[in-house]
Amino acid sequence: MSLWMILPVSLPVLTITGIWVVYAMALYNQHVCPVDNWLYNQSCEEDLYLQSGPTLCCTLDNVPLISKCGTLPPESCFFSLICSTGSFMVMVIVLLRYAHVIEKHQNCVLNTASLSTGWICAAGLMMVGNFQVDNSKVLHYVGAGIAFPTSMLFVCVQSALTYRLAKTQGEYNVAHLRLCMTLLAFVALVLSGVFFCQESFILQHASAIFEWLFCVIIMLFYGTFAFEFAGMSSDTMVVLARGTLGPAGREHKVDALGPPGGPFPHSHPHQPENMSIL
Repeated sequence: MSLWMILPVSLPVLTITGIWVVYAMALYNQHVCPVDNWLYNQSCEEDLYLQSGPTLCCTLDNVPLISKCGTLPPESCFFSLICSTGSFMVMVIVLLRYAHVIEKHQNCVLNTASLSTGWICAAGLMMVGNFQVDNSKVLHYVGAGIAFPTSMLFVCVQSALTYRLAKTQGEYNVAHLRLCMTLLAFVALVLSGVFFCQESFILQHASAIFEWLFCVIIMLFYGTFAFEFAGMSSDTMVVLARGTLGPAGREHKVDALGPPGGPFPHSHPHQPENMSIL
């Protein structure tokens, strides 16, 4: 069992724990309302009835969206740190997954699409974390508009890729798990977006709940890569070192598998020396 499996497990542990810590800090500083509170006022001039504990300002500006939780200091500092660290880990996991597929199987359109969408999602996540919604609303929403759709597209592509590469019952079980998580994430994302556009306090609060659910599912999805990373070897690093994106990486794959006609990829009289077969 490879120690590389710790990496995809660490991502959901770090990010999910981190954003809940940010939420706890924002709640302690009364910057957002509790997720279990569904009572809102038009303004903070009147206290909320039936509200226990300290008086809270619960208006549409205090809906516990993830971005709202990380808007004001000191929690905004931790929110930026978590998003930046999570973005870097996403990029590494996506790259290793890309190389691992080439090592164990071969490159394909789905694998390349997965690498592209994963890295674009990481870039959007970094923008979300470092441009707070109250300080730089346009850039924040641009980052969210990049991160949310591409993360959804990434899990869709990975689910399809898992089914395509599955050979054993265990691999099919992982594919079924990822498909279920993808469907749940899609429903949560759609409901969050639809409710977010409404002016109702209840629907805005429901949007926040579904946003939290979507992000947790996506992070747990990354954690499922521990199944593949458990069998990762140093050969994966060799694929990366020789350049998975260039001719050297493709030539390495041909040398390892050989063409259908024989073990020597360059013995065919009509095949140029640098041509590779995928």
